[in-house]
Amino acid sequence: MKKRVVVLSGAGVSAESGLETFRDSNGLWANYRIEDVCTPEALRRDPAKVLDFYNMRREQLLRAEPNAAHLALAALEEHFIVNIVTQNIDDLHERAGSSSVLHLHGELLVSRSIKNPHLKVETRGPVKLGDLASDGAQLRPHVVFFGEEVPELERGAKIVSLADIFIVVGTSLAVYPAAGLVNYVQHGVPCFLIDPNDVKPSYRMFEHIRKGASEGVPELCSLLISNI
Repeated sequence: MKKRVVVLSGAGVSAESGLETFRDSNGLWANYRIEDVCTPEALRRDPAKVLDFYNMRREQLLRAEPNAAHLALAALEEHFIVNIVTQNIDDLHERAGSSSVLHLHGELLVSRSIKNPHLKVETRGPVKLGDLASDGAQLRPHVVFFGEEVPELERGAKIVSLADIFIVVGTSLAVYPAAGLVNYVQHGVPCFLIDPNDVKPSYRMFEHIRKGASEGVPELCSLLISNI
């Protein structure tokens, strides 16, 4: 039986493919406040601005490519069952070849009805005011805005609870409720955190690999394979 590796991935993985995060002070995020483009209130107040912002993010994503971290996790499926629970809304894990990816915060290449979150449509081009879902309602990004519930959180917790090996990469574990998923790791499960920066003392249960994702993930994957 293959062991199950569960990976909680965050924006730091995508950043190494050139996708900016909301903590960046340059690029796309330099010209927008989170409150103006990433909240339900912003969508009600100025839907055109919100749609345009995510159109730009989508365009940026389609120019990006998976990096060595994405590719290493995909290749790890030859030796382990690998489940990725990601805070990222891009499709770089899937494009790298990972077959089991749960998006906690939605997907940038999907839009949904503003009235019915279950009415979704694949979206690779821009979405404008007047673009409607099948129920006649305006399309919006299939993204969990700040202040909205995270509908996949329970499913993510279930996946984490099944881990034989748990890896955190590209996230500072500061974004809740997703960061709380670490509490569902079973006692005795080996835990690794890949981050070049210091981590909070409360997460010393992790073996800390002080490297960026594209260097640290392939290194850890090689170590896991060698120990089978």
